[in-house]
Amino acid sequence: MYCSVNQLKEFYDSEIGGIVQSILIGHISGLWADVHGYRVMGCGYTLPYLQYFMDKSPERVFAMMSKEQGVAYWPKDKKNLVMTCEEDRFPIENASLDRVILVHYLESCNDLRSSIRDIWRVLKPNGRVLVIVPNRLGAWAHADWSPFGYGRPFTVSQLSLLLNDNLFSTENYESALFVPPIPDSPIIMRSANIIERFGSKILPFVAGVHIMEFSKKIYASIDKKGSGSAVFSKTKVLLGAKSKPVPQVFDPSANN
Repeated sequence: MYCSVNQLKEFYDSEIGGIVQSILIGHISGLWADVHGYRVMGCGYTLPYLQYFMDKSPERVFAMMSKEQGVAYWPKDKKNLVMTCEEDRFPIENASLDRVILVHYLESCNDLRSSIRDIWRVLKPNGRVLVIVPNRLGAWAHADWSPFGYGRPFTVSQLSLLLNDNLFSTENYESALFVPPIPDSPIIMRSANIIERFGSKILPFVAGVHIMEFSKKIYASIDKKGSGSAVFSKTKVLLGAKSKPVPQVFDPSANN
């Protein structure tokens, strides 16, 4: 279930939405400090975070929003850089993007596997994806007045397994959003930075969101039996007429 674009915009226009945006941009900038000359795509509702990339001299920045979620024009007073399409059918050529950031996206996807595989398809071999999702154990996942209370939240292991099983390797992990989801508390608002600074050290498991960076796998996986590569070789010179898995310890000279 997607949170509508109108609800998302209303949240980020609020005081607590501005605090959330500031906190998460701090983490994004720490992980992706240099995107000079990069092609960056945001999936979901990433508009509050894409301006950070626009200010870093990228080759281009654009956003994809699901038709179920709705579409917003961005950036204001400039040529629109937002498109809508199917979650698993991006109108983008293979291996053409350097970075993809997902915010308010995976938790609402109708077909997680297909969507992640299409993200893999459009990323360059050295491309990376940054995923921000609600923490299943955090309070924000239960705040249904906020966009983090929609869809399916994740644990760290669930998110890592999901991406690892779909051709991505885990690179970095950070927890964020320790500020309680209490929008009308002046004390919470004034103390947000202090709470965020000490939250990860005192109660890391109650973070509002998980922030995980993944890299694209471009090598063959090892089969579950440990006999070697799962990729079949058709080289008759080495293996003869029949195709079969190539063992890791395969030595062509052994057949001479």
